Amino acid sequence: MIWLGIETANSPLSIAIVKDGQIIEEIVQNEKLTHSVTVMPTIEVLLQKANLKPVDIDAIAVSEGPGSYTGLRIGVTIAKTLAWTLKIPLVGVSSLQVLAANGQTFNGVICSLFDARRQNVYAAAYHGSTLEPVIKEHHNSIEGLLEQLKKLNEPVLFVGIDVETFREKIIAQLNNQASFVPVSLALPRASLLVELAQKQPLPGVGEVHNFVPQYHRISEAEANWIKDQKKGQ
Repeated sequence: MIWLGIETANSPLSIAIVKDGQIIEEIVQNEKLTHSVTVMPTIEVLLQKANLKPVDIDAIAVSEGPGSYTGLRIGVTIAKTLAWTLKIPLVGVSSLQVLAANGQTFNGVICSLFDARRQNVYAAAYHGSTLEPVIKEHHNSIEGLLEQLKKLNEPVLFVGIDVETFREKIIAQLNNQASFVPVSLALPRASLLVELAQKQPLPGVGEVHNFVPQYHRISEAEANWIKDQKKGQ
């Protein structure tokens, strides 16, 4: 079975082609280029390298969020379009779980996070051995997240390129309870996205239409609109 993995939840881009559990082609980059102009050309290049055509793909895995509104919309839209055109299943996986998979041999708790601006984060925590959630994915202040993690009283491995933004606060709050992945494991990998997707039941092709990103927070524009509406009441 041939899977196409699409990871565009934030600025890094990763695309992978996995066949029968083996990585055929994969690209992981952090060039901060616009996904709208890089995703499809990257998919085309990887298919050519693998000597495959779009019709050879059996299923698609996509990072469903949380993350960048723009990045998620682009990745999900492309995944849905391809899945519907090719009449194949589409499986969504939490972008935080995909990132946490980089540290899945850690003996403790893995915390993956994305910077949500203004000292807020999208975050979740998982058991190192099973990747089962200890703290469900959510939007929180960095202080609120660290309080939750401290109460676990377990070693915590932080994963993600945005962790560096909060390193000083993490160390100040958790001290020796905290550790950090090396730079080589800070970026999400589409091959791990596929690995996690393969553990889920394959949905029907008709479910593609109902697939939506999981933002876990309304957009700033929506928040401002709600605020303006309340002022007008």
